[in-house]
Amino acid sequence: MGYRTIRNGALSALAGLAALLALFLPVQASAWGFYAHRQTAAIALANVSPEVRAKVQRLLAYEKQLGTPLCPLKRLEDAAVWADCVRGEGWRWGYTAAWHYRTAPICETFNPRANCAGGACVTAQITRAHRVLADESLPAPVRLEALAFMVHFAGDVHMPLHSGDNEDRGGNDREAAYGIKPGLNLHSIWDGPLAERAISDPADPVVRRYTPAERAELAGGTPDDWGRESWEIARSFVYPTAFDAEDVCAAPLPESTALSQEDITRGVPIAKRRVQQAGLRIADLLTTAFAPGPLVVEEERRR
Repeated sequence: MGYRTIRNGALSALAGLAALLALFLPVQASAWGFYAHRQTAAIALANVSPEVRAKVQRLLAYEKQLGTPLCPLKRLEDAAVWADCVRGEGWRWGYTAAWHYRTAPICETFNPRANCAGGACVTAQITRAHRVLADESLPAPVRLEALAFMVHFAGDVHMPLHSGDNEDRGGNDREAAYGIKPGLNLHSIWDGPLAERAISDPADPVVRRYTPAERAELAGGTPDDWGRESWEIARSFVYPTAFDAEDVCAAPLPESTALSQEDITRGVPIAKRRVQQAGLRIADLLTTAFAPGPLVVEEERRR
């Protein structure tokens, strides 16, 4: 057995170990957790044309050229979590940390232009990634990286606490129990257990082909619109429900709280809708990024 064979075997073992360890990372390490993000990508794939799916798959063939062997990118569902995975290599990807959110104080007037210096925020990065992905003059690996960022960030911006904040880093600094389960914080609850419960009903699956009427009702808008929606949910529902207060801006909130079963039940349909909206809007982003050029459109009209 030669050196190269031994070395390759060792690298494969390390990659497998890293992937296994990733399964045990705390849920707050990745927005919306592993499962919900992957579901948004699955919704998107179910609601784009076969031509768009084929173009996505052709880009994914350039995975190895990204140089991220510990963060696989073989399917669109992988793309939905790739941006969180590469953050584990802070020396290389640390500059992307601010791209995952754009929090705005819920006790102030919403300002869509604040907290995004140099485009370092989630809404700006969705727009940038979409533009890069749509530019067929760019190298395929560059467009693949943009695809992964776009799919992930379009999920992030729909999580309410990536937009709404009450001087607590989007709920990260507010200890909260989830029913009888202690030891979480408000952000991690909306990232993980609440979102997972919301999309785990086998009688009403979120991954399916949506009707034109459903898409008209759930999709549409711009990244700035999506961020404002999340901020409004945080302001009008997440914080008031978690702290049983009609006006959460009247006085400082306590550092800890607990979500009752009633609170959780009321939050489930909201979390579910946000996952559905994210998936359908990702489908729209993919469709417009891979849309045929003017010449092709003109040729199709003549047929």
